Amino acid sequence: MCGIVGYIGNKKATPILINGLLRLEYRGYDSAGISTIENDGLSIMKDKGRVKNLNNLPGIDDLEGTIGIAHTRWATHGKPSKENSHPHQDNSKSFSVVHNGIIENYNELRKFLTDNGYTFYSQTDTEVIPNLIHYYYSKDTGNDENKILRAVRDAALDLKGSFAIEVISKYAKDQMIVVRKDSPLVIGTCEDENYISSDIPAILSFTRDFYLLNDLEFVVLKRDSATFYDKDLNKVDKSTKTIEWNASAAEKDGYEDYMLKEIHEQPVAIRETIGSKLSEDAPIEFPELNFSKDYLASLNKIYIVACGTAMHAGLAGKNAIEKICKIPTEVDIASEFRYRDPIIDDKTLCIFISQSGETADTIAALKLSRDHGAKTLAVTNVIGSSITREADYSIYTHAGPEIAVASTKAYTSQVVLLNILALYFAQVLEKNDTKINEYKKDILELPRKIEETLKICENIQDFAKEVYQEHDVFFLGRGIDETVAKEGSLKLKEISYIHSESYAAGELKHGPIALIENGITVISIMTDSKLVEKTVSNIQEVITRGAKTMVVTNQKVDQKMFDKTYVIPETNPFISPILSIVPLQLFSYYIAKEKGLDVDKPRNLAKSVTVE
Repeated sequence: MCGIVGYIGNKKATPILINGLLRLEYRGYDSAGISTIENDGLSIMKDKGRVKNLNNLPGIDDLEGTIGIAHTRWATHGKPSKENSHPHQDNSKSFSVVHNGIIENYNELRKFLTDNGYTFYSQTDTEVIPNLIHYYYSKDTGNDENKILRAVRDAALDLKGSFAIEVISKYAKDQMIVVRKDSPLVIGTCEDENYISSDIPAILSFTRDFYLLNDLEFVVLKRDSATFYDKDLNKVDKSTKTIEWNASAAEKDGYEDYMLKEIHEQPVAIRETIGSKLSEDAPIEFPELNFSKDYLASLNKIYIVACGTAMHAGLAGKNAIEKICKIPTEVDIASEFRYRDPIIDDKTLCIFISQSGETADTIAALKLSRDHGAKTLAVTNVIGSSITREADYSIYTHAGPEIAVASTKAYTSQVVLLNILALYFAQVLEKNDTKINEYKKDILELPRKIEETLKICENIQDFAKEVYQEHDVFFLGRGIDETVAKEGSLKLKEISYIHSESYAAGELKHGPIALIENGITVISIMTDSKLVEKTVSNIQEVITRGAKTMVVTNQKVDQKMFDKTYVIPETNPFISPILSIVPLQLFSYYIAKEKGLDVDKPRNLAKSVTVE
């Protein structure tokens, strides 16, 4: 979704702002712009298209301001255009604003402001914000240093929906005001400088010390200070949190694309996620959780709630929890969960997965579950993100920054963490220790086995070249392999724009086989010895109808049957999705490359979906 950057310090703001926007390009956007405080007032430079286009705007090199705000927009209200690009200003050009989120009552506010003499030049919901700030500023008879702060606070309290907002004004040339509600915003701080962003990697090269904002916390930023206020404008004490990510992790490090780099980072990401939680000879440790045996034994259901790829990770987690712990587990799409009146009470544990920790649908589902008395557990990659502040408990993957829009290492890290969590539950419930120890050993071997899998798949580009012009591709699997088929199909759709579908292989005869015709590509995953024979029978059905086939397996099969077979290392089926997805990630990547597409920034998609 939209990206936000801000700077206040002693350096020229423009190059810092543009560099920050470039680091946020992975979020998806259609226009970009900046606004700085200059000697003669507020500048504004913006246009539709890529961030790099800003460098060509007349006059941008003449900007000298050391305070500025910047934005990449992903169109919601109004088409991509210069007029709809951020930043936006009020009619008097006294305030510049950038905004991430959705203002649900903008029509009502727009009418109110129009009735009070304000004119609008864009189709956006955002344009009401600077004009509303100006309205309250003009009505305030005070003349103290907090006059702008009061105007921003009053305007923010009128807004319904989600927002992260940066405000600069010609009336205060030494400060910036920021506020957030249900949309991400962080402040990075160092000596005589403050950096603001919707995402940590954009400013990680400048500082590792961050302020993490709660909803409706207002911050007055100056070069050497950050003063925090609640919605009643009482001062709030706030301490920084140090982020340990390596800034170079957000660079390509010699790889052609971030996605390819992140696929190859999976062994390291999984080692980091395993961390100190699990070792072969010691109990599993989750010091942040205090679940007792009585509590886990009392559960009548676990819900795992997430969106997209994170939901597919949840399906793998469901398999592990049910098989190891024998607790009924359901996986729900977050955007549907809230509206189907789910059965939740104090005997329900709800687990919410979000890579960014800012996914709006997932956070809304968490709040609903909490209100119904369930304990809530967040699984995320970002310390201090919104979901962690809403949940009763939080556990973290340690995948590091993931820049490509299509998730790879974050997905496999989520699956690993959910499997470790399932083993932890089994340990608390005093299940079979021998089985737990076997599973622990399997998980500890995963990083090495992923390295082997990457080597096995070095020639997968050759098969991608054979099929990259296909219009339809089908993925088949049974049991745990069906969850991998879903994720493999999603990856292909996301970055290659090829229509693909996944099916439970046993359902092929019940309708989908009508779609099989000569030359079509079918991909199958087979990692469970109990199901391999039946899956092979299903693949024979499509082969006899002329399909090209690619198989990912760790079982003994007749490879001559298939056009291409990738034999990955053998492992326990309950963690096999972590290995079997790797060839499908690479397959999708190389198909997109053959088509000449932007792998890291696929059309219409955003990395962090912060609106519902």
